[in-house]
Amino acid sequence: MYPESIVSPMKAELTAAGFEDLTSPDAVNAAINSPGTTLVVVNSVCGCAAGAARPGVKLSLTGAKRPSKIATVFAGFDTEAVAEARKHFAPYPPSSPAIALFKDGKLVHFVERHHIEGRSAQMIADNLKMAFEEFC
Repeated sequence: MYPESIVSPMKAELTAAGFEDLTSPDAVNAAINSPGTTLVVVNSVCGCAAGAARPGVKLSLTGAKRPSKIATVFAGFDTEAVAEARKHFAPYPPSSPAIALFKDGKLVHFVERHHIEGRSAQMIADNLKMAFEEFC
């Protein structure tokens, strides 16, 4: 598990932008199963989270359409919450960072780590904005 002193600033990048920090399995289930659309970001300490995933998801929220709820779990820190979130990501294997969009509790769009690595924040944002246009 990562030390809180390392994780806190990385969590703050998303929570300061309005993301709910999901730290328990119950919180994960409540967020995902709420009516409407929910974006869940599996945050991470890796470079692709810092360089593309976090900036990309924040940039994606500047469009006309956006999810009704935005939330995050942190891999390697909030282990029970992450494990619960990953149960909802089937058939996708565990991946961090990762970005999932749910509509009325059903997974409708998923961005795996290999779709984040080597991509720019703008590319991540554009991908998510297209999903928001379709599902939000």
